[in-house]
Amino acid sequence: MADRPFDEARSEAFAGRMMDVLNGAGIALMTSIGHQVGLFDAMAGRPPATSHEIAAAAGLNERYVREWLGAMVTGRVVDHDPADGTYALPAEHAAWLTRAAGTNNLSLQAQYVPLLAQVEGPIVECFRNGGGVPYAAFPRFQRLMAEESGAVHDAALVDAILPLVPGLPERLATGIDVADVGCGSGHAINLMARAFPHSRFVGYDFSEEGVRAGREEATRWGLANARFEARDATDLGARERFDLVTAFDAIHDQIHPAHVLAGIAEALRPDGVFLMVDIGASSRVHENTEFPLAPFLYTISCMHCMTVSLALGGAGLGAMWGEQTARAMLADAGFDCVEVKRIEDDLVNTYYVATKG
Repeated sequence: MADRPFDEARSEAFAGRMMDVLNGAGIALMTSIGHQVGLFDAMAGRPPATSHEIAAAAGLNERYVREWLGAMVTGRVVDHDPADGTYALPAEHAAWLTRAAGTNNLSLQAQYVPLLAQVEGPIVECFRNGGGVPYAAFPRFQRLMAEESGAVHDAALVDAILPLVPGLPERLATGIDVADVGCGSGHAINLMARAFPHSRFVGYDFSEEGVRAGREEATRWGLANARFEARDATDLGARERFDLVTAFDAIHDQIHPAHVLAGIAEALRPDGVFLMVDIGASSRVHENTEFPLAPFLYTISCMHCMTVSLALGGAGLGAMWGEQTARAMLADAGFDCVEVKRIEDDLVNTYYVATKG
C-alpha cells in the first residue's frame, strides 16, 4: 500500500464526501431545531409562504426562522421561490419530518446530534484515559427516548409487535404476568395494561425519572394493573414469576447484560417467553456497510450506550452488538430456542422471541 501512487481523483471525491458530511451535520442540527419548535408541522400542507408568515404561524421569531429556512433551502429540504420570496415544504419531505408522520418521522432522530455533542469533551477524555460518561450527563436522553419509543409503540406494539409471538395476544387477553426490563418512561407497559386489563404488568428501570413518568401516566389512564419499580435490572429478584418478559432496545445499555439475560431466564415460568427488541445489525462491522443508519448508530453507541455502561465498570456492549452476539448471549443465558423476526416497516430493529425449551 505504501508504494501505491496517490490517486488524485479518489482524494477529490473524498473531499467532496467530507463536505457532504459537514453540510449534513448542519442540516441535522437545523432539523432537530425544526422539530422541537414545530416548524415542519407548521409548514406541512401549507401553501408557499414568506418567512414572516411561517414565523407567525409557528409563533416564532422571524429572524431566526429566516436563517433556518436558509439552511433548509440550501440543504434541499425546503423549496424556495425567489420571485415572491416564499418557502414551501414538499409533501414528499413532510412525510418524513412531521409529527403526523409517526414512526417515519426522522426529525426525531436528528435530536440525538445536539444531545450527543454536549458530551463531546468528556468522550474525548474517555478516548485518552478510558472509563465512561455517566447517565446523569444526558439530561434530555430519557425524554428523547420516550418520544421516539412512544411513536413506535403507539403505532405497532399491540397490533404488530406482540403478535410476533404465536398465541400471545390471546394469553394476554386471558390474563398473565408480564415484566418489562428497562421500561424507561413506562409507556409500553401502560399501553399493554390498557389493551389487556386481565393481565398484570410491572416495569423495571433504574431511572427514578422514568419510573415516575410511568406511574403518572398509569394514574392518568386509570390503570390498576400496571406498576413500576426503580430497580437494577441485574437483580430482578424473581424466580419463575412471569409468563412474558419484554425488553425494548434496553439490553445493550445494561451494565452487565449477560447477568440481566440470565436473570430474565430465571424470572420466566417454564412456558414463559422473552420478547427482546434491539438493533438488527450484524456483529461484524464489514457486514454493516449497507445497514440503515449504521454510522449514526455506531456514533450513538459510542457516545451514549457504550460509555454509560463503561462509566459504571460495565461490559460496554454497545448498541451495535449485533445478531450473532445476541444469539450467543441468549443461549448462554439459558434460552434454548431463539427465533429472529422482523416487521416489514421497521428497517432497523430485530425482534427476538426466546424460550427456554
